[in-house]
Amino acid sequence: MKKIPIYKFNKHKYGDELLVDVIDFEPMLPDIRRTPVFSMTFYNIMLVLEGSDVIAVNGRSRQIQRGLIICSIPGEVWEFPANPQLKVLNLIFEKEFLLSFFNDPHFLDHFGYLQADRITPFLKPDEATFERILSLYQEMKVEISNHSEKDQHILRAMLYGTMMLLQRVAMVGTETTETVGRTQTDIPVSRYVDDFVQLVSDHFHEEHGTEYYADRLCITSNYLNKIVRQSLGKSAKTYILDQILAEACRLLRYTTLSVSDIAAQLHFDTSTYFVRIFGKHVGQTPLKYREKSQSLEK
Repeated sequence: MKKIPIYKFNKHKYGDELLVDVIDFEPMLPDIRRTPVFSMTFYNIMLVLEGSDVIAVNGRSRQIQRGLIICSIPGEVWEFPANPQLKVLNLIFEKEFLLSFFNDPHFLDHFGYLQADRITPFLKPDEATFERILSLYQEMKVEISNHSEKDQHILRAMLYGTMMLLQRVAMVGTETTETVGRTQTDIPVSRYVDDFVQLVSDHFHEEHGTEYYADRLCITSNYLNKIVRQSLGKSAKTYILDQILAEACRLLRYTTLSVSDIAAQLHFDTSTYFVRIFGKHVGQTPLKYREKSQSLEK
């Protein structure tokens, strides 16, 4: 596999542009069986209704069963078993569906479970909350399927209601498991950090230096390092490098790209420098990492 498949949102599935949908798992199965490792350009909140399988999102895996909710953001890598035995409902949406209405570019920053630096993509609500969320999914599905004129205000309201319920679940998890949470007093700094995380996600392939991100945020490199270290527990430079190496590991594990091709794709000056940096931080050469990871999957 030369590249990880990337699925894009079908904006005109129902004719006029619609940036939200609720889809069953069954239509996805042929694609998943063909390529069980893939990425998406949109937000996906998966509600598990039946079955039991191990699923990984960005390398974080968990045994999946009824009542679990999996939240992923654009660009993250999903990994399914070759023949998943699950029944799920997927709520998918583009961020523009919400931002165009709320007129706040930082609106999604308020939802910690949709941030790149979250502790886990998996949420476990109590049964009553799970049923409320399931009911909202089903109502959205009816609105989308049964009406030629989709009322986007109704759909947006139900999506927002779902997100607020999930925020409540995530906050309970924060209190009991010490996961990362945000309070209103954290918002000014967290916005810088969230914008930094998003910028790194968008540009880490070609921009490796902290100065680029500090300039984009209109702050100094020293201040960026300070707030990133306070929020994420590491320097901005280390965070950027972590994303680069995580991408390198994904490419080594899931593609047949050569080491020199991966070095070029990640904008290292030379493949020798890439091999040296990879070995220093991962503890083995890229080829050894590929060999070991592929042997574990057999």
